[in-house]
Amino acid sequence: MAKVTRDDVARLAGTSTAVVSYVINNGPRPVAPATRERVLAAIKELGYRPDRVAQAMASRRTDLIGMIVPDARQPFFGEMAHAVEQAAAERGKMVLVGNSDYVAEREVHYLRAFLGMRVSGLILVSHALSDHAAAEIDAWDARVVLLHERPEAIDDVAVVTDDIGGAQLAVRHLLEHGYPYVACMGGTEQTPAVGDPVSDHVEGWRRAMQEAGIPTEGRLFEAPYNRYDAYRVALDLLSGPNRPPAVFCSTDDQAIGVLRAARELRLEVPDELAVAGFDDVKEAALTDPPLTTVATDRSAMARAAVDLVLDDSLRVTGSRRERLRLFPSRLVVRQSCGCA
Repeated sequence: MAKVTRDDVARLAGTSTAVVSYVINNGPRPVAPATRERVLAAIKELGYRPDRVAQAMASRRTDLIGMIVPDARQPFFGEMAHAVEQAAAERGKMVLVGNSDYVAEREVHYLRAFLGMRVSGLILVSHALSDHAAAEIDAWDARVVLLHERPEAIDDVAVVTDDIGGAQLAVRHLLEHGYPYVACMGGTEQTPAVGDPVSDHVEGWRRAMQEAGIPTEGRLFEAPYNRYDAYRVALDLLSGPNRPPAVFCSTDDQAIGVLRAARELRLEVPDELAVAGFDDVKEAALTDPPLTTVATDRSAMARAAVDLVLDDSLRVTGSRRERLRLFPSRLVVRQSCGCA
């Protein structure tokens, strides 16, 4: 059986192949409603399926958006990827997701793979953008939007939240409960000092403590971002002689690990230990007690990232500040901080 072509659809609909293309691609020119209905009826009758590969070769773009995250197993990145997928679907695009696992070489691998597929654009959540990755982006002259974090290695469009301000909100709230000080569970030795959300959360903690005239020395503890390793760190911290009265965690996953360690050590939260996190993943409302945390508007951030990666008119030029979309953070008060 011969393959149905766009010419066949045009003949049956009594129109040109250009008009058929406008209907299939929703533009770039408008099509009269009656003509659109004839084209759609012809497509259905003939069983026509557009050749997406040929379209990509002709336009040098596909209907795909690439997205690279550090680890989609972590709830925050999984929820962010889902929000991007929903926003992309509203624009008629599909999303390919790759996990860098916090490894620079793997991030470069996905950059090459996705850009080689002629994706419409790339949304990059980079742990620490390497020079190789930045060079790869420059070589492809790619549409890239940095999401959630803004590495210093590249001057590009970025969609971020107010990480420093959000952390200050959480730590101030803990101090307002009367705790003598708040310890901080930060990142690891590999956490970039600049441009990374976790380093910004630590900076927000430090500023809130300094505002209150409370020293921070010896009160910052390194921990991986995930709940399992953070749980093991918390076991040592909470069972030691200098157990803190309150802990601000740079991620909700860390905070969930701390809550699990506290339960195992028979520490009452918040009576004997107050805990706050950052990210407001869905599980934060289901912990025991429910976790006080800092929320980000992931849906709005995802929509902004998709718009920026697809729409040239929204890709502002000029200084770095003009190329940055900053979304506010807000404190979500539950019970782990000491509030009833």
